[in-house]
Amino acid sequence: MSFTGPSVGPGGKTIRRALEFGRTSVVRPKGRHQATIVWLHGLGDNGSSWSQLLETLPLPNIKWICPTAPTQPITIFGGFPSTAWFDVGDLSEDALDDIEGLDAAAAHVANLLSTEPADIKLGVGGFSMGAATSLYSATCFTHGKYRNGNPYPANLSAVVGLSGWLPCSKTLKSKIEGQDEAARRAASLPILLCHGKGDDVVPYKFGDKSSQTLSSNGFQDVTFKSYNGLGHYTIPEEMEEVCAWLTSKLGLDGRST
Repeated sequence: MSFTGPSVGPGGKTIRRALEFGRTSVVRPKGRHQATIVWLHGLGDNGSSWSQLLETLPLPNIKWICPTAPTQPITIFGGFPSTAWFDVGDLSEDALDDIEGLDAAAAHVANLLSTEPADIKLGVGGFSMGAATSLYSATCFTHGKYRNGNPYPANLSAVVGLSGWLPCSKTLKSKIEGQDEAARRAASLPILLCHGKGDDVVPYKFGDKSSQTLSSNGFQDVTFKSYNGLGHYTIPEEMEEVCAWLTSKLGLDGRST
């Protein structure tokens, strides 16, 4: 499947580029299928590496879908191509968001969830840039549409973001304020954010600020967990937290040992 995203050409003109998504790995539930979660990798990674870790988790009732992002030129790498859900020019408070790339990635996630049975709870999660895409998907769900105005079709029941950040955070308030349905969805959507205090790639302050921004804009079920000394990677303690949280929030039968 391909989508288009932005690329700036001579004179600042925007050129639409085709994005070809890579291979998708699927981890089937070992028990009764109760939930499906799309899990998104970080910059330069692929779906297969995360599927191997997710397969080891004691969550027999979850089906994991682990797609691979398109390979595209990345501004922060000087235009060098890498697997990425969207383009990143800078990690700062004032960085410009690649809206078209984010919309394309969120649409890909929703499409992967679109064929799941009606009685299955749906979620999205990810690491780093994958976490950012997951949080962007959460805002699309609450708004009921992507930033391009197209309707967002997936009904999310859980969102997880590890070592990530919230894109488009400055415009979040305007998208929810005065919108009753958006406010209702924001209030009831469970979100888990985890971040290491020693992260030197996506600084801890980005995770902390993202949590605060969500909470102050009507997201009433946000859990933020911090880990002393943790860098830009995951550890068993963090994944244990994810397992316990998903089991609780999704009402899963129980964990295997």
